[in-house]
Amino acid sequence: MAVNETVKYGIIGVGMMGREHLINLHHLRTQGVVVVCIADPHLPSQQLALELAQSFDWPLKVFSGHQELLDSGLCDVVVVSSPNMTHYLILMDILNHPKPHHVLVEKPLCTTVADCRKVVNAARKRPDMLVQVGLEYRYMPPVAKLIEIVKGGTLGQVKMVAIREHRFPFLIKVNNWNRFNSNTGGTLVEKCCHFFDLMRLFAGANPVRMMASGAMDVNHKDEIYDGKVPDIIDNAYVIVEFDNGARGMLDLCMFAEGSKNEQEISVVGHTGKGEAFVPESIVRFGSRMEGRDGVQTLKAENRLIKYEGLHHGSSYLEHLNFLSAIRVKGAKTPAVDLNDGLISVAMGVGAQLSIQKGRFVNIEEVLDEHNC
Repeated sequence: MAVNETVKYGIIGVGMMGREHLINLHHLRTQGVVVVCIADPHLPSQQLALELAQSFDWPLKVFSGHQELLDSGLCDVVVVSSPNMTHYLILMDILNHPKPHHVLVEKPLCTTVADCRKVVNAARKRPDMLVQVGLEYRYMPPVAKLIEIVKGGTLGQVKMVAIREHRFPFLIKVNNWNRFNSNTGGTLVEKCCHFFDLMRLFAGANPVRMMASGAMDVNHKDEIYDGKVPDIIDNAYVIVEFDNGARGMLDLCMFAEGSKNEQEISVVGHTGKGEAFVPESIVRFGSRMEGRDGVQTLKAENRLIKYEGLHHGSSYLEHLNFLSAIRVKGAKTPAVDLNDGLISVAMGVGAQLSIQKGRFVNIEEVLDEHNC
């Protein structure tokens, strides 16, 4: 695709995240980006997206289903931001469509490892399409700065990665789809694939086995939908062992609104330690040799960000990165590929299986058990 050519986007699923993508893409309009169509069966979501687009002076063609959008031939790129349980069928329809569409799919890639694998295999047959997975937390300025510090060797060989997310409960979504494991893949897939992706990135390795403990202890217990009580866990500890000897730990609590930071990340190498804090956007790092007095504190910023949005500018940078990959097709692949999406889901599935079984779960057991 020519550098100056306008890139036309379609968005499948225009709930909260779909509209967030619409706003981010509007902030990229000076880069030759335009959203031309949307697909969503939910009329209130359609209307909200239309009102948003009208405020941007972007006329949208509206479809009730994704297949109609694909068949229209109107767009070059598709953003998939529909509910988790719909990702698999939508992705397979995109990958099997005669017209090539580049794809940015929201996390998680799919709700099961088996479905992720089928998508990966289907994508191999479409070298004319780029598929990026929306694991955008790596683009948050403090996280990106800590990644840079780690990859630069400042901390030495990474031995431990600890990620704490203490936050508010899951938001209300269309038809309350996010209240049930069968729709989301489970909390450790739906929410925590972000953090498992970051662990792999910091450790520079792949997972071997996981041990987890978690439950639904506080949230959603008094909610009933179609006679069913939600089953999504609201807190967990997860330990991950990596193939290079590094260890990761996730501390998740979704009834911790009284927190200064939502995410706190600690990476310890054999010569130093680094930390990132979100949303304070602070990074600290120091060496064993210099001790506490030598710890440096930085305010992490990225001047490329034109819209902070729901994820501290990371969605904007994600789109900027993906647009660059599209424009230099053949010379560049997406920064977050389908394998990253697959492994992040497998780690979440493994952790949930560990809670269920009360024991360590090997990553191969997850892959084998799901016929992968």
